Amino acid sequence: MEGQHAPAGTPEGVELTRLRSAAAAFTSLIALAATSLVAGPAAAESSSEPCALRRTGAHHSLGLDSWNSAYPRPAAALDAVMVFLAFPDSTPRYRPSELAADHFPATTEFFHQASYGGFTLRAHPQPRWVTMPEPSTAYAIRRDWGPEGRSAYLRDALAVTDPEVDYSRYDIVYLVADPDAPGVDSDATKVVNLERPLRADGVDIRRVVTVFERHPPDRHVLAHETGHVFDLPDLYHRPTDGKGDWDTHVGDWDVMGSQFGMAPDLFGWHKWKLGWLDRTAVHCVTGTSLITLETIAAAPAPGGSLGTRLAVVRTGPDTVLAVEARGAAGNDEETCTEGVLLYRVRAAAASGRGPVQVIDTHPETEACWDESVYPPLADAPLGVGETFTTPGAPGKRTRVEVAERTRTGAWTVRISTV
Repeated sequence: MEGQHAPAGTPEGVELTRLRSAAAAFTSLIALAATSLVAGPAAAESSSEPCALRRTGAHHSLGLDSWNSAYPRPAAALDAVMVFLAFPDSTPRYRPSELAADHFPATTEFFHQASYGGFTLRAHPQPRWVTMPEPSTAYAIRRDWGPEGRSAYLRDALAVTDPEVDYSRYDIVYLVADPDAPGVDSDATKVVNLERPLRADGVDIRRVVTVFERHPPDRHVLAHETGHVFDLPDLYHRPTDGKGDWDTHVGDWDVMGSQFGMAPDLFGWHKWKLGWLDRTAVHCVTGTSLITLETIAAAPAPGGSLGTRLAVVRTGPDTVLAVEARGAAGNDEETCTEGVLLYRVRAAAASGRGPVQVIDTHPETEACWDESVYPPLADAPLGVGETFTTPGAPGKRTRVEVAERTRTGAWTVRISTV
């Protein structure tokens, strides 16, 4: 979740058919390969730039032609300070080290796996509690936090911790409140963006992760919030009345949708935006392409390349259809379904307003009802021998056929415009 502070897929109509047999699928793909041999080298070196949506003015736009320099980019390593705040109206029951262990090294490991070892989040938890000047109840802490209480909380937190913390040494700031203080609401954990940055130790602090989690905390909650620090959007859909299901857009399939998802690894599109996938790992589809997709969460073989991890079809000025393979590996090791996942990306859609929507290729069924955050999308991926065609006018539709799964666990897919 994320807040701003000024002072300081929906199921679609589809054509879903079973290929007559695995042999028929294999035969058709061999025929396609035979007629496409001349284009082989070009496909291996195909440019992904035509699919790189332009970044728009939308909050956390998923355009990735450029990086928003207001955010730290998770390349190589970043340093995060974790500061622990107590209150006069409560005595903490836990040591700072115990609360730090709720989040680290788990969050570091999540990003290490998601980035294929290319990024390290280095946590620096402070050793002792620092007491705020006001009782916890004075700050009116809650999910939809008012600007007055939030401003006072941030101002007081930096004032009391600045003598002990050199903020100029860190890229990310986590302010962790005593979870048992009477005025603390665990649902208020969020990233606070500041139009006018706070200043400490000669540096501007433009965003702060305010942590109010209970002990032990929600699963992957800090990975979700840290994703916002890296300019990733909320993918859940908040009902207007607050009473409906929040997980209708992406279900279990990305931690930016739900921190409780069975397959929380970041979408390939997110990994491309963050720089963890380069153009050699992204295939921009034009016409018809036969592609071998490596599972998005699987680590590459030692010394090996990533292979192709993401296929993209341009569908409009600021929209694409993304295709990737999901399987039980890395951050997705607890997934209950495997296959080829399709989702739409909209660069002009703001955080929380549907920038990504998973396409349900099995709209009449659901799966994993006892584990999934949204069972209707738990079986969204296509399996071997299945074909899915997106709705639309002739020439504007995309057909995805899954032919086989290789011995190494990759997926052979044919994608074509029809």
